[in-house]
Amino acid sequence: MEPRTQSVTPHHGKVHAEDCQHCETKAGTVDRIDRKVKLEGPLSEEQRRRLLEMADRCPVHRSLESEIDVHTFLF
Repeated sequence: MEPRTQSVTPHHGKVHAEDCQHCETKAGTVDRIDRKVKLEGPLSEEQRRRLLEMADRCPVHRSLESEIDVHTFLF
């Protein structure tokens, strides 16, 4: 059965790099995105876990977690 309500509320901020356990950078600050996912409806724990796994594999999530190389061209 499909969940009745689904929503994602992101929050962007900065944290001290030394407070980030999985970050390679240990000086200064790093960007942090907190993502609150709301699922309502008759879902089992396995279904909820699976939906979160799929959310972690979306292209936007994967881009945000990877190192990003930005090139700017003036034309």
